[in-house]
Amino acid sequence: MAAGAEEFCKDYLVVDAKEASLYDIASILICSTDSLKKKRFYDERYEDVEKSTTVNLRRRRLIFSSVVLQKLLIWTKKPLALTGSLIEMWLNLLSSNGGLFGLMINRLRGKVVKPEESSEKFMSVAGELDRRLKLDASIRKGDGRYNPSVSMMAAKFSYENEAFVKAAVQDHLKMVFIGFYKFWNDYQNQFTTHASMFQDASDPNLIVVALRGTSPFDANDWITDLDISWYQLKHTNDSDDCIGRVHGGFMKALGLQKIKGWPKELEPPQDPNDHHPFAYYKIREKLREILEKNPNAKFIVTGHSLGGALAILFVAVLGLHEEKWLLKRLEGVYTFGQPRVGDESFGRHMMNMIEDYNVNYFRYVYCNDLVPRLPNDDKALFFKHFGATLYFNSFYGGKVMKEEPNKNYFSLLWVIPKYLNAIWEVIRSFILPYWKGKEYKEETIEKLLRMFGLIIPGLAAHGPKDYIDVTRLGTDLVPTIER
Repeated sequence: MAAGAEEFCKDYLVVDAKEASLYDIASILICSTDSLKKKRFYDERYEDVEKSTTVNLRRRRLIFSSVVLQKLLIWTKKPLALTGSLIEMWLNLLSSNGGLFGLMINRLRGKVVKPEESSEKFMSVAGELDRRLKLDASIRKGDGRYNPSVSMMAAKFSYENEAFVKAAVQDHLKMVFIGFYKFWNDYQNQFTTHASMFQDASDPNLIVVALRGTSPFDANDWITDLDISWYQLKHTNDSDDCIGRVHGGFMKALGLQKIKGWPKELEPPQDPNDHHPFAYYKIREKLREILEKNPNAKFIVTGHSLGGALAILFVAVLGLHEEKWLLKRLEGVYTFGQPRVGDESFGRHMMNMIEDYNVNYFRYVYCNDLVPRLPNDDKALFFKHFGATLYFNSFYGGKVMKEEPNKNYFSLLWVIPKYLNAIWEVIRSFILPYWKGKEYKEETIEKLLRMFGLIIPGLAAHGPKDYIDVTRLGTDLVPTIER
């Protein structure tokens, strides 16, 4: 049986790609469920599964695809990281030396500026896609666009190294840096999750928690995204009342404990030198510490992509633990390009909690961004969004919707519209600075990504650039709570 078979939930589907051999992967498509359960990499327990042969076959294919892709990522983890490191170094060499021509001149003069990967000037690929570091000067405190703009900039900064985040927060946002954290994943047995925290200097009552999204060349992040294992969570560890199925990969990254699940408090490690903090528990500890010192302080949680999924699940676990004191101090949750995290039952539970604690949940979706449309909303995977969608088209016009258009990315009806829109986005990348102002000029690497979007439409739409523009150029929208 899979190592992930747990006692903390009623039903589950656990697939551990690390334990799967090539024969095991092939068996997903041909073996019976009972035969699969006897294998180390696979375990499941649920009664209300759809009995349809078509649905079960589709589910098997999705599990097969998930395991194959995870296995490929495990095998290519080092070359993928090396490729990312080389690309980032090249991009930083160019930016540090004034572009390709400047690099050539400095090379001839023997004065090439070599950036250090841990320095405050070294930017990730995500940062290079959009090099803006300051808030829009026209957006002031009290403006409806202020919190979304701060949140998206924080989500963008979270992709960077600690020195960069600290300098950007202090020098460009003019805020107080609290900390940069790396968190342990009990299932991948390594540090996979990152977050940063800072405080608004102009309003010391506001704390910002930003969780990092999927780094393009980090195999661990992609494995987290592709891990479609799920767990049917109980309302409390001593209750049989279930709140719904939740994405296993995201929960593991947030701090899910083997066997124990989500205990309200962690037991202290036996070894005092064991420094393996878990995201949910460490962030909660820091928030308690800061908020207790300032009775008027509130906090917001934000993230882009995977970071958005972790942000809303952080709030979900606060609710699971009935952390009423913290939930009442929550100003809002801002997610950008967030994937689906749970099923319909989990969505109903979250909407009840959101209404009970008056939580502001802002889920931003830009145009054809493919990530909010994954995992699919169908009978094979159960996943559904909850709450209102703040949807923005490629002209940055926004409206509040129950669900973004074309809710599943792989839809034949939307193929032509998506490609036409991708062409428009390429054209827009050249005219936007003349249309909206020079601060909206796109970097060369961003334009290249737009070109790649002509092959996979919606991929370029997931980058931080469009979400930053949405918070600056888009309509100020307020979500309406739907039960």
